[in-house]
Parts: sequence; structure tokens; C-alpha cells
Amino acid sequence: MPLRSSARAWVVWSVALAAYIVAVLHRTSLGVAGLDAQHRFGIGAGALASFAVLQLLVYAGLQVPVGLLLDRFGSLRLIVTGGVLMAAGQALMATSDHVGGAVLARVLVGAGDAMTFISVLRLVPQWFPARRVPILTQITGLAGQAGQVLSAVPLAALLAGRGWTTSFLAAAAAGVFVSLAALAALHDSPQQRVSNGPPVTLRQVGEDLSNAWRHPGTRLGLWTHFTTQFTGTVFALMWGFPFLIAGQGLPQETASSLLTLFVLVGMAAGPMIGMLVQRHPLRRSWLVLGVVAANAGGWGLVLAWPGHAPLPVLVVLIVALGLGGPGSMIGFDYARTFNPPNRLGTATGVVNVGGFVASLLSIELIGLILDARTGGRATYDITDFKVAMSVQYLFMLVGVAGILRTRRLARRRMAEEGIVVRPLREVWAQRKGLAIDRTEKAKT
Repeated sequence: MPLRSSARAWVVWSVALAAYIVAVLHRTSLGVAGLDAQHRFGIGAGALASFAVLQLLVYAGLQVPVGLLLDRFGSLRLIVTGGVLMAAGQALMATSDHVGGAVLARVLVGAGDAMTFISVLRLVPQWFPARRVPILTQITGLAGQAGQVLSAVPLAALLAGRGWTTSFLAAAAAGVFVSLAALAALHDSPQQRVSNGPPVTLRQVGEDLSNAWRHPGTRLGLWTHFTTQFTGTVFALMWGFPFLIAGQGLPQETASSLLTLFVLVGMAAGPMIGMLVQRHPLRRSWLVLGVVAANAGGWGLVLAWPGHAPLPVLVVLIVALGLGGPGSMIGFDYARTFNPPNRLGTATGVVNVGGFVASLLSIELIGLILDARTGGRATYDITDFKVAMSVQYLFMLVGVAGILRTRRLARRRMAEEGIVVRPLREVWAQRKGLAIDRTEKAKT
């Protein structure tokens, strides 16, 4: 493990980050094109949601296999392959005028996207000292969300000005460019351009997956990702633009600005949460629960507001949702600290399943509820969206229950290993006593 960061490490990380940014652009492109897609393919909200659900289903379903492939073949080959698959999917979407082509396009995007993020995360501990890993993990996840800005602003502008085909061909071209850059610049480690792990056997696959899953710390990471990530993904990937434009009656420029704010909040909060995780690794779950509370409070304020919510209230919601991305990155920190390096890819894949399973279920349920209330017509009012968006609270409750249970099991395992996590009230009482002692000594 490196003791200090080299200029070469920053180059490798920057190119990998660019690949992830473009992957997020591909992932969220359908969200800003949702209303256009309904008109182009002649479909309702439920069918439109199925596009995104299928994409996320492919993404989530491939996380564990991709994690195993990552342990075997390294980051470089998976990042390049993922970039090519996503570019092919966007090119197919650009030229398709029927539902079958669009479905295949989103499958390709989901498959390529599945290979990118955890491969980029794998590079961080290979190139940087351990003390930098939590913060750089946060920065990687949040800086990558700049891809949402690319979809919310330039891609949306291209859709409005140049049309469907030009917009998605431009996205495909960006994917080809970063794939070539990754092929030229990436190295799996300072010692090797391309790393090769031991051959993947069914027995080893079963052992790695079983050992990663059986550790409660891995499952705590999964439930963390499940609960913190999904509502922001639902908003950015599928229903945010329709909710703001068709539900709240905002112009497209204002909706794009709010999605940009969503990304900027996450980018600002990520390093701060990373530093807190670094300094207080035994209190990570409290940060997670705080993020969930913020998400629940933001949605509660907007959904309870009579009629259309004013812009400042929507800004509060966007700020709360922006914390979800940094909160979800704590799940990967659990995977890193509770698993040995040889199964880190597998454990990271298990964790990454959580948020996307919750996202795809939420997206589909919201679409079905909207269709049920409007009879399949692409005309919605704010009440339709309020009823549909309320389904997210079900997933928040399930996720919090999972966090609390696996946190208790993880602490029990840590106690067996000689690491005792003291209750916060004891820590506060001790600190208060030390402060009183220092005050008394200063007086004397």
C-alpha cells in the first residue's frame, strides 16, 4: 500500500473518475428525456418506468458477478468494457423508434454501468495511502454525480434544441472518448498495468460470496446503501424532472437548476462526511440515520404542503436529497473495513445491490400508481405525484429496520474480536467529566 500519493496516482484517479462521470450521464439520461420518450414511443408512465427498472435490474443483478470479475481481472479491463457497452446502448437509443430497441439500449447501459463504479473504487486503495481512502471514496462517488449535471443541463438543452437522435449520439460519443482515455491511461496498480487474480472457480465464488454475506458488517453496508441512496436515485434517474415540471409546474430551466443543485450539495457534503467517517469510524451508523431522517423530513415537508410547494421548500427537499449520495458511500466503507482485500470486490458488489434494488422497486411502484390514477395518460397533477411519491416511506422504514438489526449484529461480532463500541451516553458522560476535571485543575 502506498505511503504517499504520487502525481501518477492522481492521473489514474482522474481518468477513472471521468469514466464514472460519463457513466452517470448515461445512467440518468432517460430521466431528463422521460417526457420525450413517452411521446416518441407512445407509452405511459408504467412502461416508461419499466425502462429504468430494467436498467437498474441489470445493474443490480450484475453487481456480484462483476465484483467477482473485478477480483479476477482488475479495474482497467472492466472500465473499458463498461464504457464501450454504454456507448453502444446510447447509440442504439438514438436510432430506435420502437420499444424493443429502447429496451435493449437500456440493458446495455445497465450492464456497462454495473462494471464502472466498483472498478473505480477498487483503484483508490491501490494507489493512495489508507488515511486518504475514506475521503477519496466520498469524493469519487460525489464528483461522479457531475454526470447528472451533464444530463440535466447540456443533454436537456440538446433534447430541446437538436432533438432525440443528436442528443443520444452525443452521449455515445462521450462514452467512446472516455473508454479510449481509460485504455491509454489506467493501471490497475503502481506495480501492474493489468492485474490478474486467481482463476474464478465455482467453489471460490461460493466461498467468497458466502463469507462476505455472513459478516454482518457487509449486510450493514448493504442496508446503509439501500436506505440512503434510493430516493435520490429515483429523483435523478426517473421521476425528478416529471415531478418538478408536470407536478410542480416549474419551467424546464428551473428544474434543471434544481437537479444541478442536487449534485452540488452532494459534492459539498461528501468530503465533510468522509472526514467524519475517518475521525469517528465507530459512529458511522449515526451519520447514516441522520441522512435518512433528512430525506424523510424533506419529502414530508413537500408532500404535506397544500398544492404546489414554493421554490424555497423545493430547495429544502433538494438539499436533503443531496445528502443521500454521500450517506450511501458509507456502505462501501463498511465493506472495506469488514472484509479482507481478496474479497473486497465481492463485498462491494453486495453492498451496491442495496440502493439499486430499492430504487428499481420504487421507480416501478411510482409509475404504476401514476398510471392507476390517470388511466395511463401522460397528464399528471400534483395530487397524483404526492400519492405516488409517498411509497418511498415504505422503503425507508424497511431500510432503517435493517440498519438497526445488522448494526447490533456487527457490534456483537466486533466485541467478540475485542473491539467494544461504547454507547454514546457513556462517551458523552466521560467527556463531560474530563471537561469538568480540566476546569477544576485550571482553577487550582
